[in-house]
Amino acid sequence: MKKLKMYPLSSIEELASPSALSNITLQTPAMEFFTDFNITEPFVIDSSVSAVEARRMMMKTHVRLKFVIDERNHFIGVISADDLAERKIVQKVAAGVKRDDVAITELMTPRNALLALDIEEVKKSTIEEIINLLKGSHQQHCLVIDQQRHLIRGIFSASDISRKLQLPINIQKHSDFYRVFSAIA
Repeated sequence: MKKLKMYPLSSIEELASPSALSNITLQTPAMEFFTDFNITEPFVIDSSVSAVEARRMMMKTHVRLKFVIDERNHFIGVISADDLAERKIVQKVAAGVKRDDVAITELMTPRNALLALDIEEVKKSTIEEIINLLKGSHQQHCLVIDQQRHLIRGIFSASDISRKLQLPINIQKHSDFYRVFSAIA
C-alpha cells in the first residue's frame, strides 16, 4: 500500500474555481445549468417512507426535492420540502390519520400531474428562457425528459441556477387565493 504525505497550507492562499463559471450570462446555453441524470444520480425516496421520516431526512440532508419510487423502482411522483411542511402533515392528522402513518404518497405530486421539457428543446435554449419558464409557471424545479428514450433525463433547479449565476431568482408562488380561484374557475 502506498503511503500518502500531507503538506502544510501556510503558503497557499488561493482557492481553485471553475474558469467556465466566470463567462456565464443569461444567454449561456441552458445545458450548462442542467442536472443530467446520466451523470448525477437523482435523489430518490421509497414510496413506503412516512411523511414525517421523509421530512426529517430532507431537512437533515438539505434536499428540497426527491423522486418518489415504488417497490419496482418506477417513478411515481415528486415530493418537495414544501409538500412536507408541518402544516400539511398536521392537516392529515386533523383528518384522522396517525402522524406516523401519513404517507408521502398522500402529499407528493403524482407523475400524471407533472409537466416537463424535452431534452431536444433544452439543447436549443438559453438559461434566460428556462428562468422565464420557471417564473411563469411558479415552479422551483422543472423536469426534463428524453421522449425518444422514454425516460426522465434530469432537472433544472432555480436555486442551482441562482447559485451559478450569482443572481437572485425569485419564483413567486401563486397565492392560496389564486389556487382556490383557479380550482373553481
